[in-house]
Amino acid sequence: MNLSERDLQYNWHPYTQHKTAQPHIAITKGEGALLWDENGKEYIDAIASWWVNPYGHSNRFIADAIYKQLTTLEHVLFGGFTHEPAVQVAEKLMQLLPNNQQKLFYSDNGSTAVEIAIKVALQYFYNKGERRTKIIAFENAFHGDTFAAMAASGISFFTEAFKGSLLEVIRIPVPTPSHEADSYEALERLLKTNEFAGFIFEPLVQGAAGMVMYAPAELDKLMALCKKHRVFTIADEVMTGFGKTGKNFACDYLTEKPDMMCLSKALTGGTIPMAITTFTQELFEGFYDDDVNKALFHGHTFTANPTGCAAALASMQLLESDVMKQNIQRVNKQHLAFQQRIQNHPRVATTRVLGVIFALEIKTDGTESYYGAFRNKLYNFFIGKGIILRPVGNIVYVLPPYVISDAQLEKIYQTLEEALTEC
Repeated sequence: MNLSERDLQYNWHPYTQHKTAQPHIAITKGEGALLWDENGKEYIDAIASWWVNPYGHSNRFIADAIYKQLTTLEHVLFGGFTHEPAVQVAEKLMQLLPNNQQKLFYSDNGSTAVEIAIKVALQYFYNKGERRTKIIAFENAFHGDTFAAMAASGISFFTEAFKGSLLEVIRIPVPTPSHEADSYEALERLLKTNEFAGFIFEPLVQGAAGMVMYAPAELDKLMALCKKHRVFTIADEVMTGFGKTGKNFACDYLTEKPDMMCLSKALTGGTIPMAITTFTQELFEGFYDDDVNKALFHGHTFTANPTGCAAALASMQLLESDVMKQNIQRVNKQHLAFQQRIQNHPRVATTRVLGVIFALEIKTDGTESYYGAFRNKLYNFFIGKGIILRPVGNIVYVLPPYVISDAQLEKIYQTLEEALTEC
C-alpha cells in the first residue's frame, strides 16, 4: 500500500466526511513555498498550510533554533517552574504588542487561546461579584472548535450539533461598508443590558468566512463603546497576527487597544503547536488575591514548552528582519497588481487585498454552499494544477508564505484566471 492508502486505515482527518472524501494527498517533503507528494508531484502552498508557515517550509533558521533547544531542555512543567525561553518570548512579545498588554498565558493552539480569553472575561466579573455571563461576537465569525471558541463562532453548520450545550453568545453584523451603522446600533443596544463580559472579534479580516474585510475606524468605534460599558475586548489575531495584514498585528491599524489578544498559527512559523493569550494589567489584577479560589485554574501539559518557545523566538526574529519585511511588501504589491488585472473580469464579483491576503469572490447563482459542489470543483482544479488553495464556497483566497517567489505567485494568479473560465 502507498502512504495515502495506509493513512485511510486509522487516521480521522479534520473537516472531512470520510465516506465521500477522496484519498488524502501524502506529502513527503517541503521547502520554501513548495510541497512534494509521495509520487514526486510539486505543489505551491498558496495558503501557507492554514496560515501557519509564513517563513516557508523546512526553514533552516527555525529548525536550528529548535535543535539547539532540544539538546538543552526539551520540556519542563510550567506549574511552579519557569525557564529562559519562556521569559525571552514574553520579553520579545511585549516589544511587538500594543503597549497596554502586560501579561501572557501560554497554551497550545488558537482555539485554546480563545478559550482562555473567554474564561478570563467571565471569571473576572465573577471574582468581582458581578454577574456577566454572555459574550458578543460577529456574525459568521470563526474562533475555533473547543466549546467556548465554538460558541463564539457564527458559522452554523460547524456548531449545529451542539445547540443548547454552548455558552450564550449574541451576534452583531460585521461592520462592512453596507452594515457599519447596523453593527454599531446592535452593539449599543446590547451593551445597555450589562449582561456581557466580553466582545470577541477577528480584527479587520474574518478568515474562515472568506477573508471578509472591514475598516479599522469601524472597529475602533465598537471597541470604544465596549470600553465605555466595561466590556472587555478580545482580538483574535490567530490568523491575522505576525505580518499577515502588512503590520505585525491587525490591531496595529487601530487607535483603540484590545484588552486581550489571542495568538497562535504563525507564532512558531508552523513548526511546533503553541498559542499565547495576552492581557492588560487590569485583567491580571482581577485574579490577584489572597483568596486562592480567585486564581485562573487553567493549564495545559505543554504550557510554555521550551522547544516551542525557541521556535517562537526564531520566528519573531525572522518577522523583524529586513528581508521578511521586504517580502511582505513585495507580496502585497503583487496582489494589488493582480487585483487591478482581474477585478473587471465578468465572472468576478468582488476582490479585496490586505497585506499578504488576497480574496476573490466568483459570481454564482447564490446557492453555493461552504463545502458544496462548486467549491469542490474549484479545489480539485487547483490541486490538479499543483496549487494548494481551499476555496470557501465561491470565494478563493491566497495567503502564501512570505518567501514565495514572484514566479510562483504568477503561476497562482494564472491558475485563478484559468479557473474562472474552466470551472
